[in-house]
Amino acid sequence: QVQLVESGGGLVQAGGSLRLSCAASGSIFSSNLMGWYRQAPGNQRELVARIIGAATTYANSVKGRFTISRDNAKNTLYLQMNSLKPEDTAVYYCNALVRGNNYWGQGTQVTVSS
Repeated sequence: QVQLVESGGGLVQAGGSLRLSCAASGSIFSSNLMGWYRQAPGNQRELVARIIGAATTYANSVKGRFTISRDNAKNTLYLQMNSLKPEDTAVYYCNALVRGNNYWGQGTQVTVSS
C-alpha cells in the first residue's frame, strides 16, 4: 500500500516561488514513475511534471519555471515552482505508479494572485 501526502501549497503573488513536497510511504523506488498534476476549477486534471529515474518531462506551460526532483533516501518528491503566474492557480496532486497501480495524494492548493 502506498500513501502520498502533499504539503507546501499556499497563497503567493505573481512572480513568487513555492516548493511543494510529497511524502511517500510504502515501497517506492527511483524506477517508479512519479509526477505532479494540477486541476483548476472547471478544468480537467493535467500533467505538470513527472520523473522516472533521472529522466524528467514537463508540460510546455511550466518549462523553464518548474523543477521536479526526488530524494529517494527520504522517499519524497518535490516541485520547485518559480516565476508563478495567476494561471498556475490550482490544486496540485502528487501521483505514483507502483506495480501497475495509480496512487494519488489528497492535493494541496496553490493560489497565485496578480
